[in-house]
Amino acid sequence: MIDVLLIVLAYLLGGISTGYYLVRLLNREDVRNHGSGATGATNVGRMLGVKGFLLTFLGDGFKGCLIPALAIYLGLSEITVMLSLIAVVAGHVWPIQLRFRGGKGVSTAFGGLVVIDPQFALVLFALTMGLSAITRKFTMSGLIVILGAPVIVYFMSPSTNQLLGMLILTMILLIAHRENITNIWDDAFKRRV
Repeated sequence: MIDVLLIVLAYLLGGISTGYYLVRLLNREDVRNHGSGATGATNVGRMLGVKGFLLTFLGDGFKGCLIPALAIYLGLSEITVMLSLIAVVAGHVWPIQLRFRGGKGVSTAFGGLVVIDPQFALVLFALTMGLSAITRKFTMSGLIVILGAPVIVYFMSPSTNQLLGMLILTMILLIAHRENITNIWDDAFKRRV
């Protein structure tokens, strides 16, 4: 029973969008009406600058850390730990009180992965930064790493639950980034024409 309660709590906590409330508090505006329409750090940074970006990144990352850490502290199963991370990310991407229009989930997912498997999180971070340095395209680099994350976890972790959890997280993050993927695809196609 506690497993189910934690997963529901994870979804609800995920719905507390740091960027949405930060922009509401400071600018009295809905961040979703600007830029990419997301509540995440990148879009908030467009409106509030570096401080807004950092506060949102840290707030969203913290809620991603909190729930898996609580599940581990309570001695819950590995399946519950992964499902709680999936739930908090899903809550961030599709928050019920914001009519299912939230952020893109990267900070929240990364925060949870830092708790669940710090080495894996470090590898993802290093790969993203390395690709970004080469391509000069942070979003595209991040999406490539997200797409490759299940393969990386397959080689790094003997856990089937972690692999399945990463597959589900990858799908959620790719769905949340579908507009970015379309834009990258269109840009690449236009260059060839």
